Amino acid sequence: MDNLGTSSMPTSEHKHRILVVEDEAMISMLLEDMVLDCGGEIVGPAAKFDDALELAHQAQFGVAVLDLNLNGTLSYPIAEVIRRRGIPVIFATGYGTDGLLDRFSDCPTLQKPFSQQDFAEAVAAACREQISDSCRS
Repeated sequence: MDNLGTSSMPTSEHKHRILVVEDEAMISMLLEDMVLDCGGEIVGPAAKFDDALELAHQAQFGVAVLDLNLNGTLSYPIAEVIRRRGIPVIFATGYGTDGLLDRFSDCPTLQKPFSQQDFAEAVAAACREQISDSCRS
């Protein structure tokens, strides 16, 4: 795994807090490593739908990476909560963008398996989009 350092993530005075929702333990650990390698801070991780939904409502984070399918339950309700809070969502899925509902087609998608660089670029793009949206308001 390449260590891209903090230059791959948007720069700021604080670490970017990233919610990780993933039901596969190995992928979750890989995501945690990617967040840390990019200079971010983990929120979660959550492997169960109910735990992830609670974090979506209450935790403080700047971007979320959600596995689309959590043990047979789609994570769209979690994504809806997060988007209502004005926080960008990135879906991690083996289905690619074709597997997303139309109303989520604007969300960045990480096609499993993905690289450290793919992850860093998706987070950077989501953060840029969030900044752009706040400037339009």
